[in-house]
Amino acid sequence: MPRLIKPTTPAQRKKSFGDFETLTKKRPERSLTVALQSHAGRDKHGRISIWHRGGGAKRLYRLIDFKFLPFEGAARVEALEYDPNRSSFIALLEMPDKTKKYILAADKMKVGQSVTSGESKRITLGSRAKLADIGVGVDIHNIELQPGHGGQVVRSAGGSATVTAKEGKYAYIKMPSSEIRKILLECYASVGNVSNTTHNRIRIAKAGRTRHMGIRPTVRGKAMNPVSHPHGGGEGVNPIGLKHPKTPWGKPALGYRTRRNKRTTKFILQRRTKR
Repeated sequence: MPRLIKPTTPAQRKKSFGDFETLTKKRPERSLTVALQSHAGRDKHGRISIWHRGGGAKRLYRLIDFKFLPFEGAARVEALEYDPNRSSFIALLEMPDKTKKYILAADKMKVGQSVTSGESKRITLGSRAKLADIGVGVDIHNIELQPGHGGQVVRSAGGSATVTAKEGKYAYIKMPSSEIRKILLECYASVGNVSNTTHNRIRIAKAGRTRHMGIRPTVRGKAMNPVSHPHGGGEGVNPIGLKHPKTPWGKPALGYRTRRNKRTTKFILQRRTKR
């Protein structure tokens, strides 16, 4: 459950935080962190490519091993930590050769448990294996789409996909979006759900908290001038005056399909259902 605080102000009354009871109180592993430079949503030319970004608290980037390649023996979970760069928690592992490594923490993962990667007689929570070795009906996350590329999908807090069937050289995976997709059996995935399952129930409650996250204010199009936005203009409070909402560049803003990747369409057996 999200953690509530004493309501000393109107904003505090509605504010809630994540449940960090299971986390280890320690600073991040120094050898696995790098400085993260803030770009305020600007590309290499200095132009804004992502709107409404800037400011916020400074962060150290944790180097996560999304590949988690096979190794002999088992690694031990040394700590469960908060990561400001993602919605899920991360786990610090001590490998058999005494090196340290960060991976995405699985839900209900505990300090002291063992984690494996590769062929294993018993695949435990958070362990990594080929889809060929994972049973039908098992929940998985951090899934590869191409062998050797590392986990690319199902990495956010509370997410999980399910192995629904296997046929030929493909496994049929039901994604969190309800899309069913074919993925090669040679691809690796981690067992279990992603940690921090209550992330979607956190209430921000005040504008200053989003500024700490590096998110700047968003201005409504209908509050702008006609030269600035298709919704702009008019006297007083007006509707947008269009049949459908548009972006500042005239593209449809709601219900508009943007998928253009026809190369991988053959791997999608069932598109996601609209919610």
